[in-house]
Amino acid sequence: MVRSDTKRLIRGDHLSGQITPESVVHRRRAIVLAGAALATAGPGLVQASTPKPASAYAPLAAKPSRYSILERPVPFEEASTYNNFYEFGLEKEDPAERAPGRLKTAPWKVTVEGLVARPREFDIDELRKLAPMEERITRLRCVEGWSMVIPWVGYSLSELIKRVQPLGSAKFIEFTTLADPKQMPGLSYRALRWPYREGLRMDEAQHPLSLLTFGMYGVILPEQNGAPLRLMVPWKYGFKSSKSIVKIRFVESQPSTLWTLTAPKEYGFYANVNPDVAHPRWSQATERVLGTDALFAPRRKTELFNGYTDLVASMYAGMDLKTFY
Repeated sequence: MVRSDTKRLIRGDHLSGQITPESVVHRRRAIVLAGAALATAGPGLVQASTPKPASAYAPLAAKPSRYSILERPVPFEEASTYNNFYEFGLEKEDPAERAPGRLKTAPWKVTVEGLVARPREFDIDELRKLAPMEERITRLRCVEGWSMVIPWVGYSLSELIKRVQPLGSAKFIEFTTLADPKQMPGLSYRALRWPYREGLRMDEAQHPLSLLTFGMYGVILPEQNGAPLRLMVPWKYGFKSSKSIVKIRFVESQPSTLWTLTAPKEYGFYANVNPDVAHPRWSQATERVLGTDALFAPRRKTELFNGYTDLVASMYAGMDLKTFY
């Protein structure tokens, strides 16, 4: 059921004309920000880079999604130059500078194993054809206090799940990201527990909002955004949405993840967007929605479950969301 109270979850096919043209973006990016402005910009400042335009990537046909939100997507250049992908470095601009031309996305295999009746290895082209694609506009929320609205392309993770036939004993799914030091210079940072692993409870993974994602802005994923396959779980913080996935494993017990192993007091397994649970270094009460004018964007109140309360809250009935953060 689509939310009707706030009209935020609606068809988003009429928004494409509102995305800022690339020429305008490039002109704005040519402005040199003064040092004082840089010092006061905070986590909402989008770093300049020189990425390939969306037109440089292969197109992905997709129908509009009923789960899109009625908000303007950030321009492609912003979404493809300001993000976390620690396998390529700790700074927001590192993925865009280091992943293109370095991350080899073909051939690409994804192994599905564990507690399933039909384990198998998929070629990425097989996965792309497994179910009809849809374009879904959602907000990606980061624990650092910023968010951006992006049109993703993919299909519900449940489409893959039902085809491998999980056993009744499967309660969680673990996702593993590629970890190749030859391609990923950030793996030299030993403070993190590589490879990058994340997980979802089975009901979370089967929820229609959980998107197996192959593209964005109508084209295949850029390398820096998690090509050729990532997750998008829009009611959770961005670190739950694994990038460059090579293995999907169905398990009985809650899997250990990179962040719960590395910093358990800062990052919980569930990672549901919650304005009432502060990260030790950042408040979650408000967020800055990034865009072309991100430097001056006003902060807005963070919504519980990133605004998807009506659709996902029932999965956590009776749980203390401050304990299971």
